Amino acid sequence: MAGTTPGTPGTPGTPGIPGTPRVLRAMNDRAALDLLLAHGPLSRTRIGKLTGLSKPTASQLLARLEAAGLVVATGTTEGRPGPNAQLYAVNPRAAHAAALDVSPERIHAAVADITGEVVGEFRLPTPGRGADDVVRQVVDALDGAVKDAGLALGDVHRLVIGTPGAFDPATGRLRYASHLPGWHSPTLLEELAVALPMPFEYENDVNLVAIAEQRLGAARGHDNFVLLWNETGLGAALVLGGRLHRGFTGGAGEVGFLPVPGTPLVRQVAKANSGGFQELAGVQSVPRIAKAVGIRTAEQPYVEVAARLLTEAAARHTEDERHARLLDTYAERLATGLAALVAVLDPELIVLSGAAISPGGEPLRARVQAQLADLAASRPRLVLAAVDRQPVLRGALESALAATRDEVFDTSR
Repeated sequence: MAGTTPGTPGTPGTPGIPGTPRVLRAMNDRAALDLLLAHGPLSRTRIGKLTGLSKPTASQLLARLEAAGLVVATGTTEGRPGPNAQLYAVNPRAAHAAALDVSPERIHAAVADITGEVVGEFRLPTPGRGADDVVRQVVDALDGAVKDAGLALGDVHRLVIGTPGAFDPATGRLRYASHLPGWHSPTLLEELAVALPMPFEYENDVNLVAIAEQRLGAARGHDNFVLLWNETGLGAALVLGGRLHRGFTGGAGEVGFLPVPGTPLVRQVAKANSGGFQELAGVQSVPRIAKAVGIRTAEQPYVEVAARLLTEAAARHTEDERHARLLDTYAERLATGLAALVAVLDPELIVLSGAAISPGGEPLRARVQAQLADLAASRPRLVLAAVDRQPVLRGALESALAATRDEVFDTSR
């Protein structure tokens, strides 16, 4: 009797072969799950219409997903003619993902269910931490958020860690973030892999803000954009063709070192952070500009002072020439660095974000747009960031959830 070779394309029982009934069912399953995530609870009839599936096929699909624990019945339709229809939603407990937002002062951890709802958070203060504390503090911060969610560490499917700087893929060492003691050990990633019971990934904090804006905020629907972030440091995220551009060492977007007119060149960047775009338009420049135009102000803490000054300038620029000049000067400085990025990347959109930009609101955005029109050959549209609450943490959660859904929602296995 003739037989078939296991794993031959098109043979019965072969997983993952395009065109087989199993793969087609898995594609329909994923389409239905994505619709439920986007729209909330839906009836069988509505799912059938949105996917193009017949009523019997939609019923089989829902029965299959319910048996797999991926969807749950949540109630019935009301207020419509005819009998009430059963509604279905993604089962929020099908999986959980976690994220960490790391800064020199604290580690902020969060856990979300598979629908994206945050179900647990924890902040671990880390003032004056030593180089030997990092792994323990990562585990403690994550454990605090997990317990707040009523879960155990083993219930978390995936973790994404957001930090300043970037881990060099060739060496595994953190670069461009000398202010994070303990995070530069060449064995840190291996130690974390031993200590954490779930797969984890790491990402630059500004890149995560761009993910949040692309998934949830001002950059939705855009495949080519630049996000400029200004808080403790100046950074940029570069999204090209829908993907983050990280560069050969992970350092793409470290625009604080960018040479710009009017400031010293940054030399030996691993040892010094003075000069360049950071000195021209970084957070510390805002109170200095304010003093130069006649506004009395403290300089530190830089982020809080800059946010206050920009908030006041946005509110008073039409009645007080000093606040108008503050916005004009700061906008020109921001546009100077952006012009270099535009000349190379020619993005369709620039998102302005961070506590040392966003408080300037539309008055600052409009001025940067006008200045950039004078300095750059192309004319990208400038918008203010829309994700204003914990954007690094939200981006890390979105990244962790995307990978978790790809795995958990794959019913072809």
